[in-house]
Order: sequence, then structure tokens, then C-alpha cells
Amino acid sequence: MLALAALLAVVLHAAPAAATAAEPCTPDATTGCVLGTIKTAAGEPAVGVVLTVEGGGESVEVTTGADGTWSVPVTAAGDYTVTIDPATLPEGESLRDPSVTSRTVKVLLNSQSRALFALGEPTGGTTTAPTQGATSGPDDEAPSSGGGSSTGGVTGKRVAQQFANGLVFGLLLALASVGLSLIYGTTGLSSFAHGEQVTLGAILAYFFVQTVGLDLWLAAVLATLVGAASGWLQDAGIWRPLRRKRIGLTQQMIVTIGLSMVLQYLFQFLLGGGRLRIDTTNPTRVTIGPVSLTQQALVSAGIAVVVLAAVAVFLLYSRTGRATRAVSDNPALAAASGIGVERVIRVVWTGAAGLAALGGVLTGLYFQSTAWNMGGTVLLLMFAAVTLGGLGTAWGALAGSIVIGVVAEMSSLVIPSDMKYAGALLILILVLLVRPQGILGRRDRIG
Repeated sequence: MLALAALLAVVLHAAPAAATAAEPCTPDATTGCVLGTIKTAAGEPAVGVVLTVEGGGESVEVTTGADGTWSVPVTAAGDYTVTIDPATLPEGESLRDPSVTSRTVKVLLNSQSRALFALGEPTGGTTTAPTQGATSGPDDEAPSSGGGSSTGGVTGKRVAQQFANGLVFGLLLALASVGLSLIYGTTGLSSFAHGEQVTLGAILAYFFVQTVGLDLWLAAVLATLVGAASGWLQDAGIWRPLRRKRIGLTQQMIVTIGLSMVLQYLFQFLLGGGRLRIDTTNPTRVTIGPVSLTQQALVSAGIAVVVLAAVAVFLLYSRTGRATRAVSDNPALAAASGIGVERVIRVVWTGAAGLAALGGVLTGLYFQSTAWNMGGTVLLLMFAAVTLGGLGTAWGALAGSIVIGVVAEMSSLVIPSDMKYAGALLILILVLLVRPQGILGRRDRIG
């Protein structure tokens, strides 16, 4: 009897544990997630595909669900090998690279790591599909955006898809860039810590949704409000005292660089180096003609349009908005006219931080993930948008953001997607060589 029990124990230990896609994995401080989505060559969910995840002394078998997704929770960080069983693929489907049935991903706790297996007509050689780890992109189909795939030849459908992606990304970039431009316009300061306001909004939304358990949109509102409060505190505790001491703009800019570094590594210390998903549900895609976007991308773009329109109305028609434009044009003349310059600057810092936080939340939803360095990644794009549109003008920041977003996404049609941001910065250089003041900026008079 004891021998039978021992034999049964050995068999059970050797057999892989089973998991199903119906049990979605949610990362936390003690859990990491290995996951992915498998779709047929036609883009339909591949149901019933069996995969095995091995690592950390365990072997877990998982089957894709009705939406083609699978996930496995792990409790130890490290390298995990994901093996797909080609025999379980839907009838008529095959791996794009039949020679690669296993991929190794690096898993961190409190993060998600993705493994990608592309289905389709065999290419006759190795594919460039990456092993996606904790630093993977927004989803298995579109590592660079919330839209469609970035692989394949240049076709009309791809051009339309990338243009739509660029418009959405440009609108989200504008939320943060407008605030950055207003700060420069009213104070003359280029804040290198503005990217961390974007990150703050995203991680606050993640905390409110995944830790506190709040509704996603309530969490987004709270994250925006807390982000705005952080801008108020920054001006009250750092920038106004520095202005009162008549510290030069160069020294203040250096302070923003130091603040940016401190916040980045504080976020990394608190959250780890992996990617975090604000919303762990599988996004629903909406097809409009040749363009396919997630519902979250469409809603995010709609919110961005409404908020940017509200900012425009505020600047054009409200007393404080007109005062903000006056301070941006000529602070000394505005002060002589009885405008409270310090009060206006405080409002600008508060509003700019709130807009950046909202931009972070929506960008995190659009890319379906966020990380400790997300704001730093888009900071150069924000500066490019502000400079391209015209320093100190909200309208210029909006125009520049749209241009940068579209150029960045469209450039991936002809260059590797990893280099698309470099293409946008190259366009910035070329435009400024022709029009130094930017698209909507005014030429400075010298002498």
C-alpha cells in the first residue's frame, strides 16, 4: 500500500499541472504572470491550443480559451520556457516558423510577461517574432500600439491602420504636451520631470484598480485629481520658493532633471521593473473599414478630444484662461495690468500636472501596459511636439503632437518599429531647419 502511494505521488509530481484561460492571472507583489494570445492567420481566436510553461521547478499545462488567450501565474521570478503543442492547433493552421515551438521569457513578480507564437503560412526560415518578456509591448498582436500589427508589407490597409494609430497616439501625447507648453509659456522653464507626471497618473490608476479594487473610470478620475494635486504641491514646495529666490532658469531646469531621476527610480523601487496592466481584461476590438482599434483606444481618443476642447474653451473664454495667455505673452506687462502672475502660474502647474496624469492613464490603457519609465520614454516626444508646434503655445503643442504621433506610427511602415520615435525626431530637426519658430510659433525679433 505504501509502495502504491509512493508510486502515485511520483506520477502526480511528474505530471504537469493544468490551468485554463478561464482563470485570468492578476500580478501582485507575490505573483507574476506568463500569458499570451494566439490567433489564426485570419485573425480569429485560436481555441483549445495546449501550451506548457516550465520553470521554477514546476511544469504547468494551459489551454487557450474562447478568446484565444492563456495565462499562468507563477510565484518565483526567473526564466520560464513556454512550449506550444502544434498538434492542438486549429485545423488548417500552422506555426509561421514550424521550427520554433518553445520560447523563453523572463518573469518578474508584480508584472506580466508575454510569449508570442505567430500562426500563418510558413516563411521558410526563422521569423523575427520576438520572445516577449516583462518589457513586452501592449499586446501580442501589436507591440507598438493599440491598433493593428506592425508587420507585413506596405498596403493600403496598413497605411490606414498606422495613420489611425498615429492620430490616437497624437491626441494622447497632446494631453501631456499642452501642459508642458503652458508651463514653459508662463515660467520659461522646460520641465524634464513632466514625464514622471505621466507615469504617476498611470501607476495611480493601476493602484486604484488592481489594489484598491475601484472601477476603472473612477480610478482614472482619482488618478487625475491626485496628479493635479501633485502639481500644486510641486509649485508650492519647489518652484515658487526658487522663483522668489530669483534662481535662474538653467538651475531650475537642472532641478527638474534631478527630480525626474529621483521619481523614476522611486517608481522602479516601489513597482519593480516589469510592465503593469491597469485593466487586465482582454480588450475588445472594433473594426471601422480597414482600421481595427480596441474599444479602450477609441474611448481614450474621445476623452482626449473632449478634454482638449475644454482646455481650449478655458483659455479662450474664462478670466483665468485669458490671464494665462497674458502671462505667457508678457509676464511683466500682465503684472502691471493687475494680473496675479503667481496665482496664474500655480493654476498652470496644477492643470498641467492633471492633464499629464490623465494622459498617463489613457496612454496606459491604449498600450495596455505601463511601467516605471513610461513617462521618460515619451518625454522626448513631448518636447519634440512642443518645439515643433511652437514653444509656449497650447495650440502649437496640439498641432505638434498630432504631427509627431502620425509620423511616428507611419514611419514604422518603412523602418523597424523600434526606430519609429527616431524618425519623428528627425522630422522635428528638418522642420526646424526650415521654420525655427515651429508650426504656430512667432519668430523672435533680435536687435
